[in-house]
This record gives sequence, structure tokens and C-alpha cells, in this order.
Amino acid sequence: MIDLSDNARAHFLHLITQQDMPGLGIRLRAVAAGTPKGDCELEFCEPSDLRGDEWEVDCGGFLLFVESASVPFLDGASIDYTKDATGGQLSIKAPRLRGVPPADDASLFERVQYVIDAEVNPQLASHGGRVSLRGIEAEGIVVLQFGGGCHGCGMVDVTLRNGIERTLRERVPGVTGVRDVTDHSSGSKPYYAR
Repeated sequence: MIDLSDNARAHFLHLITQQDMPGLGIRLRAVAAGTPKGDCELEFCEPSDLRGDEWEVDCGGFLLFVESASVPFLDGASIDYTKDATGGQLSIKAPRLRGVPPADDASLFERVQYVIDAEVNPQLASHGGRVSLRGIEAEGIVVLQFGGGCHGCGMVDVTLRNGIERTLRERVPGVTGVRDVTDHSSGSKPYYAR
């Protein structure tokens, strides 16, 4: 279920009325759902634009269509509209949009992957870098491979030990260390030269 505030409903109804197109609705979809880059898109939607598998919400004067693949990420979302001096602000809060932390009984691999996706890679992205989980050895050593600006970077050891290893050991019980399997001599655009 999606909670649409009265202000948001009135705002959408006003926009749809301005278009003067019979049957026009609003489509809501999740983009990059389940990842730290998860976001929502809203757009006008004519009946001919529908595929037929959308989740349909009657909003009293118009229909809101939620793409079927987006439903698990947008169920429980709330949409609000607040007026301000510059016009107004639409806000969508979707607690499941960027993924749900794995359960306590999830595998070590799943828990490490979640922390990499949710915390580590967003930090590395500021330098154009990323890290991929290649495996976990029996004794809890996480095996990683760097890419982008981290591939061949002169500060990769500091990033690995003081950033990634510390984060993983703090957040994921069972992680005892990290190991980098990247061939850094082949990095073409490192953030810091070696």
C-alpha cells in the first residue's frame, strides 16, 4: 500500500487536470531499486502506456500505477507535497527502496555484500572507484577486487586497511580481515598515482 497525502493527491489532480487528457494517470517506478542509488520516478501515464501488470491505486480522481517490478520496493511508501515560497516540494519516502539489511541468519557473503553496496562503494565512488566482493575464505578473510579510480591507486593500501577492513570488521561479525586480489599495475586511471 502507498500512502498519498491529501496535499499530494490535490497536487497530482491539479497537474492531470491541466493536461486535459481523458484517462491520464501517474506512473511511479523504482530505479536502481535495492541499491544505494535507488530512486523513484514519477511521470504522466496514458492508458496506452500501460503493460497491464501494474499495481493500480485509485486516488480519488486519478489512478496511480506502480510498475510491477517496483512493488516490493515501494510497498509502504508515502508521498507528500508541501507548499513553500518557491512553489512546493514533492517528497517520496520509501523505506525499502535502497534495500533491506540482510537478516541475522543471512550468510556471511550476503552480509558483507550489503555493507559493500550500502557503505563502502558509495564512499569509493567519490574518487571514481569501487570494490567487488570476489569471495570469502574459510577463516573469514574477505577477498576484494578494486576497479575504477581505485585500480592502481597509490592510496589503495590505506583505503583497504583503514577504511574497508575496519568497516567490515565492525559491521559484520565473522570477518577477520581483507585481501586485495587486484593487479594494480594495470590500472589506467588511478585517483592517486603510485
